[in-house]
Amino acid sequence: MSTAAIGFLYAGATLGAMLSGIPIAFALGFVALAFMYVFMPAASLDTVAQNVYEEMASITLLSIPLFILKGAAIGRSKAGQDLYSAMHAWMHRIPGGLGIANVFACALFAAMAGSSPATCSAIGSAGIPEMRRRGYSPGFAAGIIAAGGTLGILLPPSITMILYAVAAEQSLGRLFLAGIGPGFLLVVLFASWSVFRFRSEFAAAKLAYERTGTQHPILKEDSYSMRERFSTLPRVLPFVVLLTGVMVALYGGYATPSETAGLGGLLALALIAVIYGVWRFRDLDPILTATLRESTMLMLIIGMSLLYAYVMSYLHISQAAAQALVAMQLSPWLLLATILALVIALGFFLPPVSIILMTAPIILPPLKDAGFDLVWFGVVMTITMEMGLIHPPVGLNIFVIKNIAPDIPLKDIIWGTLPFVILMGVAIVLLCLVPGIALWLPDLLLPTTR
Repeated sequence: MSTAAIGFLYAGATLGAMLSGIPIAFALGFVALAFMYVFMPAASLDTVAQNVYEEMASITLLSIPLFILKGAAIGRSKAGQDLYSAMHAWMHRIPGGLGIANVFACALFAAMAGSSPATCSAIGSAGIPEMRRRGYSPGFAAGIIAAGGTLGILLPPSITMILYAVAAEQSLGRLFLAGIGPGFLLVVLFASWSVFRFRSEFAAAKLAYERTGTQHPILKEDSYSMRERFSTLPRVLPFVVLLTGVMVALYGGYATPSETAGLGGLLALALIAVIYGVWRFRDLDPILTATLRESTMLMLIIGMSLLYAYVMSYLHISQAAAQALVAMQLSPWLLLATILALVIALGFFLPPVSIILMTAPIILPPLKDAGFDLVWFGVVMTITMEMGLIHPPVGLNIFVIKNIAPDIPLKDIIWGTLPFVILMGVAIVLLCLVPGIALWLPDLLLPTTR
């Protein structure tokens, strides 16, 4: 059987396994094992455990459970609500300040937790009810939190970036730094849309008030004294200091990513013990259990994805697919557009972890040959995968929002997220036009010859 035929059969079997409802890790592992049995030497089945272990024996991957521990400690405490309250108190006078406060709170929490679902849950549980109470439409409130949560896979420490660094054999430090500029760009775009949408809803409410005399909650103005504003900071600043310290340790060369993750996890546990009194076993049990479950699930997906990629490489499927892309003789930018379209399509069915590990052997060699910087592409690909977190049919963040705000119709949540999907597309175009948005910081702090 030709390589092309095996490749189409491999893709078809994978799609069939995914659509069957089997968990992603088991679907990928089942397809990989089946093709090993049929197309590879019988002895290869005897080395499955060894192959998976060797692929996962990466010191970089060790940081993933440790960053998850840090995120669980922060996400399952009241840090998210306190962060949101502080942002709201300081930004309430800005038009749409409540929406902007939620965007900034999501960004800061994402940078501390490194998880999109955790960010949506922690900030959304406080932010969505508050926005709705103050007159924001349900879809608008849901869209802000769902989009803000996606920053968890872009801003460091990002688990998605860690996996991309392993798959692309790129510097994790440069990737983390490259995500900061685009992350700030997305925060600005999201905040700008929040102001625009707020002004539109405010104007409609004011017009209705002038016509009917009905007072809409969005017309009410809040007031915070300077004492009240500063009173929100003591519980927030230690976590901001933790975030700053972790970044300084990592980029200052004082610690490796794994050491930084371990330090961040321990300090996060220490902070919630001191600030919120979370130190007894019954308090720590949900944090440790959540860390164990998420780490096990994620590492199982990683292991099976790496085995899947190994089989794909052994059967020359990835090499043939990469050669086919090159043989199409597309211009560099058309090649990039084709690959990003593929990533968007995969985002309808797969999480970012699987997309990276499954596609990296195919798409990275042609992109490198076309002259694209793989650190820059890692950022562009991550934003593209962010879109998959808030567009149907999978849209993980959509269902997280539905879980914390079950009375908001799913249709309203989806319509609320669509403007942010468009803004992410705008960010990708800007990154293509001005690559320095992503590369200026890593080139400044961690220069390397390219």
